[in-house]
Parts: sequence; C-alpha cells; structure tokens
Amino acid sequence: MTLILAADFTGELWLLGPDDDAARTVTTAQIATIEQSDRPRWVLVSASALYPAIRRAGVRLDRCIDLTHTEALLLAHAGRHGEAPDLASALARLRGTETTHHRQRPSASSEREPLALFGRDTDDGSTDPASSALLVHDDQQQRISRLTNAGAFKLLTAADSVGALLAVEMTETGLPWDEAIHDALLTDLLGPRPMAGAKPVILIELAAQISDAFDGRSINPDSPAELVAAFARAGIELESTRSWMIKHIDHPAIAPLLKYKELSRIHAANGWNWLHTWVSNGRFRPEYIPAGVVSGRWASRGGGALQIPRRLRGAVVADPGYVLVVADAAQLEPRILAAMSEDPGMMRAAESVDMYASLADEAFGGQRDKAKIGLLGAMYGQVGGGAAAPLQVLRRSYPTALKLLEDAASIGERGGLVRSHLGRTCPPRSQRDPTQPQERARGRFTRNFIIQATAAEWAESLLGLLRRRLFERYSDSAQIVFYQHDEVIVHCVAEHADAVIAEIADSARAATSLLFGDVPVRFPLVGKTVRSYADAK
Repeated sequence: MTLILAADFTGELWLLGPDDDAARTVTTAQIATIEQSDRPRWVLVSASALYPAIRRAGVRLDRCIDLTHTEALLLAHAGRHGEAPDLASALARLRGTETTHHRQRPSASSEREPLALFGRDTDDGSTDPASSALLVHDDQQQRISRLTNAGAFKLLTAADSVGALLAVEMTETGLPWDEAIHDALLTDLLGPRPMAGAKPVILIELAAQISDAFDGRSINPDSPAELVAAFARAGIELESTRSWMIKHIDHPAIAPLLKYKELSRIHAANGWNWLHTWVSNGRFRPEYIPAGVVSGRWASRGGGALQIPRRLRGAVVADPGYVLVVADAAQLEPRILAAMSEDPGMMRAAESVDMYASLADEAFGGQRDKAKIGLLGAMYGQVGGGAAAPLQVLRRSYPTALKLLEDAASIGERGGLVRSHLGRTCPPRSQRDPTQPQERARGRFTRNFIIQATAAEWAESLLGLLRRRLFERYSDSAQIVFYQHDEVIVHCVAEHADAVIAEIADSARAATSLLFGDVPVRFPLVGKTVRSYADAK
C-alpha cells in the first residue's frame, strides 16, 4: 500500500491513500498506528524535511519513496543535471509553467524551510499538499515506466529513499564521542588549548623550525607563495607545496613542514572550536546528505563527518555496556567491476578474500603489486607509466571487464552519458572548450563513474537491508551510527555484537543478490568489535 504524506505551511500533516476521496489531516500518533498495522510505503515530499519532525514524535517509518530524490534521479537520467529537483519545481514542470530549464539546486536553508512545498490552495484545483504531491508522484512513476531499465531504476529510487530515512536517524542518534578524550588528544598533538585566535604552541614551534631551515628568514608556512619562493632561493623549483609533491624532497624544512600541515589541518577542521560546535551530550550529530555526490556517495553538511582524522578516532567511544561494530568492504570497486561485467576470470578472482592476490596468481606470475596497479589504473584511467604493462595483461586475461571500462571511457570522451548498474547517470560534459586533454579527463571520469556509482548503490542497498534487520531484531539496542563509502559502524549492546556481525555479513550477501543476482562474486564485509573507533584498524 502506498500513502502520500505531506505537510502544509503550518507544519500540519496531510495524508492521502489509494481509497481516499480526499486528503485528510493526521497526527503523528495516527501515522504510528498506520505504520505498525499496515507497513505502507510512504511517499514523502522530502524525507530530510519531513522525517525529523516525525522522529521527534517517536515514530519510525520503515520505507518510503522520496519524491525529491526521485526527481533528481529522473532529471539526471534525461541529461538535465542542474535543474531543481524540489517538488515546487517538479509541479511547475508538470504544469508547463516553469520559466527556465536550468535552475540551481535549492540552498541548504531552502531545503529545510517549509515542510510544505505547496500551500493549502493550489491553482491546479487541488486543495491540499498531499494531492499536489500525488500529481508529481504519478508523473514520476509514468516517466520511470517508460525507461528501458525501469525495474532497476525503481530499486535505485528505493535505495536513495531509504538512505534518506537512515540519514535522519543517524543525525538523531549521533556518533558516540568522548569530549574529554578529544581534548586530551588535541593537547597531546598541539599543546595546551590556545587563546581564541592564537595558534597552538606546537604549530608556533614548527613554524620556527621551518624558518630556521631557510637560514632564519621568517616564512609563513600557511602561505604557499612564500614557501615556493623560499624553496626557489634554496635552488628547488616547485609547482606546488602540496604534501604529496614535496614529501620526497631532500631539504631540512620538509619534515617540520609536513608535520605542520597535518597538525594545522587537524586544528582548523577538528580542533577545540569544532569540538565546542559539533559535539554535545556525548554525541557528534552532523547532517548527512544521501547521494550528495554525483556518483551517489553520501556527503555531509557541516562538521566534516566523512573526514574524521585517524589521529582523533580514539574519541569515538562506545557508551558503557555498548560496543562499536566496525565493518568495511575489502576491495569493493574491483569486485563491483567483476559483478557488473560478469567477466568469467575476474569473477573467479573475486571469489577470494584477496582479489588482487588471485589476479596475480592467475595472470601476473604471483606479483600482487602489479595486479593491483593494473586494475586500479584501468578503473581510474591511469593507463600510462607503471600501469601500462599490467593493463595489457588485464586486457588479454579479462577482456570483458576491460571492455566495460573502455567503452565507458569512449562514451565520455565523445561527450555522451554513462549510467551505473541501476541507472544513476553521470553529469553531461562541461560547456568549456572540449580540448583533447579535457576529453581524456572526461573519459577517465566516466570509466570510474560507472564503478563508483554502482558501488554506492551496493552500499546503500546494504544499509537499507541492515537497517531493517537491526530494528526488527534489536530495536534501539543496535543502531547504524556512521557510514562512508565502504564502511559502516553499528553501536550496539555488547551482548549483541556477534549477532550484529552476522547481520552485516548477511546484508552484504543480500545486497549482492539484489543487484546482481546469483553471481560468484564475494563481497567480504567482516565486522570487528571494538570499544573505540581507533582500535578498528
């Protein structure tokens, strides 16, 4: 059963079911009753806008169709990236009243603004926001039905939609965070907390060491221009002072400069100001953005949730009586390539725990490094240098897999669109002058897009399956509290840890079957039980 749920400009909830003659207002208590008795698929204008208020009332929804996510996917599939996916714009397109085909995405504030994207009186004859949302939902379903990959695309919209529900729940639950440990880690790394606006003592000392290495001439280590000039005076010409470009240079300023860069990033991105702003009552609660990246990977708004420095992971500590179960998918993207291409040899290698070792034994005389360099080069478009010879071996040994990648690159170079396994579509080529270097760059992007986007689909399907399993078996005593790309963290009562590890592994197998059917590709996702995130690696 599908139910349309929307809110008007006052925040009042409106419900419209398949047997209803007209929409009616409902309370969150009534929504809870319907959820428990019927387990419907809710159609929400936007889960990120509507679901937080429902969660504050203690109500959990099992599944939904998020109209905003669905509209974004459909626009992209039609090659119309950049058009606003919000429901007001979708309704305007449906009416034929939209004045422009290219509008910017709504700002973060406008996305969160009215729960109602339609007022109570609309000029299409409807009298409530749920009826307006139904018009858009019906139009979206018709557009999906006309796609050649309609079944897969419906699975994609379902995955993004359940991801939108989970993102709200993860923000509400928060990632366990020990403020005292974080403060101690910062003090150990940077010295005592400085006065507002001042630099930590360790950074001041490192800056002095950098200047001393340049004959005592004062150098601002935060100024790339000053650093480039200082190295030039020392006879070292640099295009950039990025860490990866300077770490092999032999000069006494390099060691303190690299350390300064690392610690300065920690101080700026996750220092005491960050701790005060983002952590309260033992929880870090960022706002997650499912499919916030064009490939379908998640992003976050504020707090840098998906970039927790390794040195500070010791602050992520389970509550008393609880543990963290941390699991990451080993060699995810190469396994996705094997499953997508159904290349017999590559699928055989992907049955192993160490796929690179299997490739090496079969095609590279046991040289694992060459197998890894070649396969990563093939997926990321690094086809020259040290990757050239291994790539030729891969072409001979795994022609179907390599053809999938090279066809995607060729389409991208010609300015075409490529799609993931379920139908997520890459953005069109930039309108800048399509010089040959840009064409090759786009080819590198599109060959990786199909793999990275499909990996995001697999991961989001895993999350949806795991979310349901955990709630049905453990309710709030086992909750997903963190996710990024190929890693998931569950915060659970200690006695449930072994069972949660099994649920994660089962969910990975189910996600593989859901996307690819019965393929002999293994996606090992082994959970590790720890008290602190720092102990997971």
